[in-house]
Amino acid sequence: MVRKLSLLFAGALMGASAMSLVYGAPGSTANAAGSETYKQLAIFGDIFERVRAQYVTPPDEKALVESAINGMLTSLDPHSSYMNPDAAKDMRVQTKGEFGGLGIEVTMENELVKVITPIDDTPAAKAGVRAGDYIAQIDGEEVRGLSLNDAVEKMRGLVNTPIKLTILREGTDKPIEITVVRDIIKVKAVKYRVEEDVGYMKITSFTEKTYDDLEEAIAKIKEQVPGDKLKGYVLDLRLNPGGLLDQAVSVSDAFLDRGEIVSTRGRDPKDVSRFDARAGDDIDGKPLIVLVNGGSASASEIVAGALQDHRRATVVGTTSFGKGSVQTIIPLSENGALRLTTALYYTPAGKSIQGKGISPDIKVEQPLPEDLEGRDVTRGESDLRGHIKGAEESEEGSGSAAYVPPDPKDDVQLGYALDLLRGTKTDPAFPPNPDKAVMNQ
Repeated sequence: MVRKLSLLFAGALMGASAMSLVYGAPGSTANAAGSETYKQLAIFGDIFERVRAQYVTPPDEKALVESAINGMLTSLDPHSSYMNPDAAKDMRVQTKGEFGGLGIEVTMENELVKVITPIDDTPAAKAGVRAGDYIAQIDGEEVRGLSLNDAVEKMRGLVNTPIKLTILREGTDKPIEITVVRDIIKVKAVKYRVEEDVGYMKITSFTEKTYDDLEEAIAKIKEQVPGDKLKGYVLDLRLNPGGLLDQAVSVSDAFLDRGEIVSTRGRDPKDVSRFDARAGDDIDGKPLIVLVNGGSASASEIVAGALQDHRRATVVGTTSFGKGSVQTIIPLSENGALRLTTALYYTPAGKSIQGKGISPDIKVEQPLPEDLEGRDVTRGESDLRGHIKGAEESEEGSGSAAYVPPDPKDDVQLGYALDLLRGTKTDPAFPPNPDKAVMNQ
């Protein structure tokens, strides 16, 4: 049985936690708590002391407090939480886009870590790790019994430190031991290729490096295909859980010449921030198609919504996740952090996609393989317990199937986009008409 959890390198992009991040401190100080609140806090203190003193076994006091804090925060919405120092460190690694590791993309299969592919020019590739290898032991410790995240954490580490992997490889009659020396792994946030006469760019996450990686991808595509031969671009945001708000703004700006990209609105009606595009279109006005599905969340939806509202791109696929909230990361003492929902974001047309998602201009369903048929692969904010009710949320809710086939030949949504760009398929929604942009005037 394969657990389809796609993790990059010997350290993963932390799950598919759909969230936009804005670093900073709270914008205002709340009113002092009332007397009733202090009474409740006194009750909490009394309960804590009784648990600490009388529970059948001595409890972990630190874990008790962390659980109490997280209980308070998760009662607000699914995306507010307390991050202890380790979790906060992981978050910083995720958003920075580089770490000390091996350079492999892995998954879990048959209780072993399976190497999907070693990343070119990384320690793992140089040491001889191959796609399809199974990692059975890490520094002599059995992988069986570990979660994928636990195994990934063990493979992370300080730069220039060695790690010994015991590998099972098809065609060999005994395990292979490989020593890999960790190095700085820079994760590409944008993967690209040329599909004959179309430039294809897949953004996997919105880290500090996303915009720079996108610019590099565009430049490389232009080098490979002459301008008069290039039919256009596909921007693939499927299975992208989101990330940094400023990177979503920069990516949108790469394709827009003017106008609002997104606005955020907080608790105070006066607490409104707007982000606008600067002059210049990095793909020179070439046609653009954006692919989305139920795995496209948060920052991905900011990009898709901005390009859709400005009629700069045609959105193809299925309804996106529907996470329209912004989290502020507030540093705390001891290097922990508070992740708190502080605002909702709105597309240029003034629409909140919270619990609703981005509806594609052209709906194209992706068929599921036999092993997933009958299983629920739909993902959506509206299905999360305790989510913030969106202003435009309906009974239909948000989200759709979050699946992309590994082989591009089986990718119906991508194939549809390529046909549109090449003119072998037509649709009234493509190309979009900028004169009919639905901006909030």
